[in-house]
Amino acid sequence: MNYDLIVIGGGIIGLSTAWQLVNRYPDKRVLLLEKEPALVTHQSGHNSGVIHSGVYYPPGSFKSEFCIRGKAETIKLCMQHDIPYEQCGKLLVATNQTELIRMQSLYERCSQNQVTCDLIGEDELKRLEPAINGLGAILVHDTGIVDFRRVGDALGREFIRAGGTIKLNSRVCGIEENDSAVTVITDKTQWQSAFLVCCAGLQADRLTNLHGMGIDFRIIPFRGEYYRLPEHLSDLISHLIYPIPDPNLPFLGVHLTRMIEGGITIGPNAVLGWEREGYGRLNFSFHDTIDMLGFGGFWRLAASNFRHGAHELFNSMSKRAYVSLINNYCSHITSKDLLPHPAGIRAQAVLSNGTLVEDFLFVESQRSLHVCNAPSPAATSAIPIGEYLCNKISEKIRYQ
Repeated sequence: MNYDLIVIGGGIIGLSTAWQLVNRYPDKRVLLLEKEPALVTHQSGHNSGVIHSGVYYPPGSFKSEFCIRGKAETIKLCMQHDIPYEQCGKLLVATNQTELIRMQSLYERCSQNQVTCDLIGEDELKRLEPAINGLGAILVHDTGIVDFRRVGDALGREFIRAGGTIKLNSRVCGIEENDSAVTVITDKTQWQSAFLVCCAGLQADRLTNLHGMGIDFRIIPFRGEYYRLPEHLSDLISHLIYPIPDPNLPFLGVHLTRMIEGGITIGPNAVLGWEREGYGRLNFSFHDTIDMLGFGGFWRLAASNFRHGAHELFNSMSKRAYVSLINNYCSHITSKDLLPHPAGIRAQAVLSNGTLVEDFLFVESQRSLHVCNAPSPAATSAIPIGEYLCNKISEKIRYQ
C-alpha cells in the first residue's frame, strides 16, 4: 500500500511532524503508524506537564532553540483548541551559599537564552511562597503547565482533518530502503513511501537498527517516579518550585509541580528502569534488561555514576529519604503526605563510551529521518521539532 510520506510514532513529536507535513504537502498522502491502540501513550502521556521556558540549555543548542520557540507555539495551539493552560511561573530556589553561586550562573544563562526572569532575595521569596525556604531564587515568569495528552490529541485531530491517515495497533517489524522508496513492514501488512520519518521514543535505537543504520548509542530507560500531595495541600504553592541543579549530576532534581487539573506532584527522581515501557514499580522485561546489560556503554555510565545511582535507588525505596530532598526547601511536607502517582520513563540515549547524549539527536539516510534522542523539553518543543523535520524532508524531496 503506497503513501508519499510515512511517520512512525504517535507521540507528540510524531503527531506534530505528520500534521505539518500534510499541511505543507496537501497533495501528498501522509500516513502515521502507531503500535499502541491509542495515541500519546508513552513519554508524551507520562510527563510532568510543564511548558518549559529554556532556562538550563546551552545557547545555540537544539534544546535552547526548540524550547524558546516551542513555548510560544504550544500556547498558541492551546488557545486555538481551547486547551486549558496556565503560565504560573517557576521559582528555582537556592538553599545554601554554593547554590547561590550556581544560581547566579543560571541567571546569566537565562539572559543568554532570552528567558524573562528576575533574581529575588529571601524576603521576596517568602512573600511569594510562604511555605518555601531559601536564601534567594530565580523567578521565571512564563513557565507554564498543560496536559500534553490533550495537545497531542489536538494535533492528531488536525492531522486527520487535513487529510492524513492514522493506523493504530501497527507494530513495525522491518524497514527496507532502496534508491526509490522506503518499505515499512508491520505485523499486519507493509507500506511503501517515498520518505520516512521515525519518532519512536523509547524504541528509537531499535527502529534505527531495524533500518540497518549504524549507530553508536543505546536507549537506556530511567524511571521518573512521582508522588502527589493530598488535597488539603493542593494550595501549598502558587508557582512551580525547582531546586538549583547540580551541574555534576545528569538530571535536575526533585521539584514541586502544580498540575493543570489541580493538585501538586513531587518528583521526578531518576532510577534505572528494567523495562522500557514499564510504568509500575515492579515492571521487568527480560528482553529489555538483556539488551541493556549487553551494551558496554551502560556499564561505563554505571561506573561513572555509581554513587549517584545508589543514592537515587535508596530514595526510591524510602519515602523518608525521598521527602528529605523536598524538605531542603519546603519543611511542610512529611512522608505521610506522599500519595501514589503515575511514573514516567525517560528515554535517554547513551553512547558506547558511557556518555549521555545531552541534546536532540537526529540520524538520516537518503530517504529517512530518525529522531534518536528527544529529552526534555521535547513536549514543549514538539512543534518546532516537527518544523525542523519537515524542512529536512523538503530538502530530500527537492533533490530527488
